[in-house]
Amino acid sequence: MKQAEADIREAEGLATQARARPNPVVGLEFENFTGQGPYKGSGMMESTVSVAQALELGGKRSARRIAADAAVTAAEARSRQAAADFAYDLALAYAGAESAEARAALTAQALKRSQDDLGVSRALVEAGREANLRLVTAQAAEASARADAEAARADAIEALARLSALAGANEPYTSLSGGLLDAPALPETADAIPPADMPALQVAQAEREAASREVVAERRRAVPDLTASLGVRRLNGQGFGGDNATALIAGVSLPFPVFDQNRGNVAAASARANAADARFQDARLRAEADWRSARAQADAAVSRLGASKQSEAAADEAYRLARLGYESGKTPLVEVLNAQRALTSARGATLDARVARVRAQATLARLAGRAPFGE
Repeated sequence: MKQAEADIREAEGLATQARARPNPVVGLEFENFTGQGPYKGSGMMESTVSVAQALELGGKRSARRIAADAAVTAAEARSRQAAADFAYDLALAYAGAESAEARAALTAQALKRSQDDLGVSRALVEAGREANLRLVTAQAAEASARADAEAARADAIEALARLSALAGANEPYTSLSGGLLDAPALPETADAIPPADMPALQVAQAEREAASREVVAERRRAVPDLTASLGVRRLNGQGFGGDNATALIAGVSLPFPVFDQNRGNVAAASARANAADARFQDARLRAEADWRSARAQADAAVSRLGASKQSEAAADEAYRLARLGYESGKTPLVEVLNAQRALTSARGATLDARVARVRAQATLARLAGRAPFGE
């Protein structure tokens, strides 16, 4: 963002400079201040004070100013796109940190269930209703769940650190309050048509306009500038016994464009303009395709989230029934462990679906140039 702001200030500075007129040239000349014969000594010296001003012809100053203003517009468009990209990155980082915290909570819950199962297995073994093998199996499951919980906690700390760095926080975040994972989803009919003011299109269009204006400015530069001068000459007649006198002098000069007609700069600017036009056409097609893809991904993410929630509910009920059966001696431990793993997996899939929905909606917001979820 700071770089984009600096680019705008740079373009504005160049635009201010483009409005400047050529500086006048003040000259002081001395003639006949030494020589031979009557010019020996300084008796015949003449001095001239003059002011020369270059007059830009062919509308080059106006063309230069318009080209510089177009460059400012392009820099502002790039800044808006950078802001949308930053908001997208920040939303994904926030959702990633939130999902890492949620995953740490899920693994902590899985560890708690494993510890409860281990307690039940120990009680059944001590009561002689289960073999020692079941206790060893439950202990292994508990150890695995503990390792997963530790890893998930470390991932959450790392995700919070990344979010803190991206947000420019002086101190790393330790937790998040509220979040994006449960934000309301966009209706499937929303934003069905790509907006006309997509940042990528605005940037490409502004750069194309700036490049075409630069071609005009380079062509105008080929027109020679007229330089007009006006001065006062001091005539010294001492050497001939005459009186001193003052006379006005004036003149004009115009370069004769024989060798330099600025053709190379015009050709280079024309090539840049053609490239900018090609980039605009590519950006237009790419933006439309990206929008359709993001819209489809957003709709699919909503459907995926609904299916994941149903699967999670079924897995939760399956684990509850398996646990009741195991406590009553009707269900083997392996079925309880399988049901527990299925429940953890289903809850993780639901969390992944929430993250996918956030990513899809954030992509739509970035393409449209708005903050995700109204942030």
